[in-house]
Amino acid sequence: MTSSTDRDTLIAILQTHPYFAQVPPAQLAALAQQAKRRPFASGELLFLDGQPSAGLWVIEHGRVKVFRVTLEGREHVLHLLGPGDTFNDVSALDGGPNPASAMAVTGGTAWVLPADVLEQALATNHALALGVIHGLNQRMRRLVVQIEDLALRSVTARLARFLLEQRENPSLAGPAVTRALIAAHLGTTPETVSRALRTLEESGALEFDRHRIIIRDTARLREMALL
Repeated sequence: MTSSTDRDTLIAILQTHPYFAQVPPAQLAALAQQAKRRPFASGELLFLDGQPSAGLWVIEHGRVKVFRVTLEGREHVLHLLGPGDTFNDVSALDGGPNPASAMAVTGGTAWVLPADVLEQALATNHALALGVIHGLNQRMRRLVVQIEDLALRSVTARLARFLLEQRENPSLAGPAVTRALIAAHLGTTPETVSRALRTLEESGALEFDRHRIIIRDTARLREMALL
């Protein structure tokens, strides 16, 4: 059973998200009342590409990967997400099927806001509609950067940028984010990621503490990322 404390937690998360930041508290509370809390276990498949959409997912805690699988069976991780992030936004907004699959990287909890609830809220709430427009624009910019990275930057540069992003979002750090997972996100192999990590270590940008990667020189890492 979902308690009022749980829903207060969801409201607090929504208040920090670009989509919902300008929505009045009373309207956020009304949306939270219609969201469903969804615990998940590490390795659990949350949904598949092409299935009907359950709605907009909001992560309370834990980590999730959003991915596609090629015809050859190779997995490409589109997004690595943590607390406060949303996913399956496109199908929640256009009513179409899921454009990608999602799987839990760790155990955690998410909330699902049904697509019809979101659609009705968008039709009546200008602050929410503007927030969604701005939020989607930010995502489009990040997608352009991701495509540019894959096309123009070396694996070492892409890895350096990835590590800088994780530094800004520590919820995505930790042992659950393996070299295989990083490789699937960067469009390469675990072996190539290992070589790139050694290159960054030799440059003085980072060092290893057992399985942890510790950034020692942010300026050097930004230089290696070609930023």
